[in-house]
Amino acid sequence: MWIGDVLIRASAEGTQTYEINRNLVLTDGAQADSVPNLEIETGQIRGAGHASATGRFDDEQLFYLQARGIPEQEARRLVVRGFFADIIAKIPVAEIQGHLTQAVERELAATDTYGVPALQEDGPA
Repeated sequence: MWIGDVLIRASAEGTQTYEINRNLVLTDGAQADSVPNLEIETGQIRGAGHASATGRFDDEQLFYLQARGIPEQEARRLVVRGFFADIIAKIPVAEIQGHLTQAVERELAATDTYGVPALQEDGPA
C-alpha cells in the first residue's frame, strides 16, 4: 500500500507539485493499492497533481525481446531492470544509485522473475 500525502499550506503560494506512484506487478495474486492525497490550503499555486499506474509485464515488450533471441526468463529480467533503472536514475546521488542497482541485481539473481527462489545449477531437476 502506498499513501502519498501532500499538504500545501496557505503560505506556500506559487507551489508546483506532482506525486506519482508506479508499480510493476510480478506475481499472480499480487496487488498494489495507491492512495494519493492532496490537501491545498491556498488557491495561489502553480499546479498540483497525482497519478498512479499499476501493470504487469507488457506482452509486447517480452515478444520483442524474445523475437530477437532473448530467452523469456532473461527478457523478464531485462524488463524489471528497465523499470527500476528509470526510477534509480532520478536519484541525484551516485552512491545511492549504485547501492540500489546492486540490490536489484541481488534480488534478480536470488529469485526468478516470479519471486520464487531460483534453482541452482546443481539443484533438483
